[in-house]
Amino acid sequence: MSKTKLHRLYDVNGWAFVSIAVGLIALMMLYPIANSLWLAMHSGRGVVTQFVGFGNIVRLFHDPLFKTALSNTLIFLVVQVPIMILLSLALSSCLNSPKLRAKQWFRLAIFLPCVTSLVAYSILFKSMFELDGVINSILLALHIIQDPIPWLADPFWSKVTIIIAITWRWTGYNMIFYLSAMQNIDKSVYEAACIDGVHPIKQFFYITVPLLKPVILFTSITSTIGTLQLFDEVMNITAGGPANSTLTLSLYIYNLSFSFVPNFGYAATVSYVIVVFAAILALMQFKVAKDK
Repeated sequence: MSKTKLHRLYDVNGWAFVSIAVGLIALMMLYPIANSLWLAMHSGRGVVTQFVGFGNIVRLFHDPLFKTALSNTLIFLVVQVPIMILLSLALSSCLNSPKLRAKQWFRLAIFLPCVTSLVAYSILFKSMFELDGVINSILLALHIIQDPIPWLADPFWSKVTIIIAITWRWTGYNMIFYLSAMQNIDKSVYEAACIDGVHPIKQFFYITVPLLKPVILFTSITSTIGTLQLFDEVMNITAGGPANSTLTLSLYIYNLSFSFVPNFGYAATVSYVIVVFAAILALMQFKVAKDK
């Protein structure tokens, strides 16, 4: 048998082995993507739809609820993601210190929120931040406030509550990435810096952070995508209220599909707004990091 025929045989055998996996990927991923694109060009109640072309896109620009959901989502993104990234970096730096005792317990305590149930912790936060909840009780007992804060009834404070909840749950997740990356940095780099008399704070900003650049980029992108898809917390804590002040794009998609008169075509169009924003922001972050 010639080498050419033998190579072709290997190619056939290789494709035969991966054919099932490729078929499942096409069925479970590519088909839903293509079908959702087709669905986004339709509109109507429930499954009875009619072709509208780009009509749903035009509707976006005249939909006040969509604009509200988009602005709320971007506020959560701009405020919460930087806070979480900076807090994760600070915590991982502290937990990486060789002088810290019982560091395993601290790592476990900070990471535990990541493995808790989204619904369970959201309901717990809702009860804690009620007008007569434990948070207001503690603040009143410490004389930090004179009157209870309407955490769930005020548009500003309801956003703060959601940001606190998300930060509490996901900070430990990013911290683990930074901590593992810090432990892989060659200690001789820090030893050389100590010999040169570099202050620990300068070591963090001029050695640790630059060496963590790929990990910071990764966590920034995943956190951005996660915030754009924010649903569970707002659904269970505020249900998008008060007065749609915490309504997000994902919750609006849910309402379009199941709470309002069902319009799956328009809901699919709104879902692609998340895809577009995630792609644009990821490209921007790659550009800022100057990474290919």
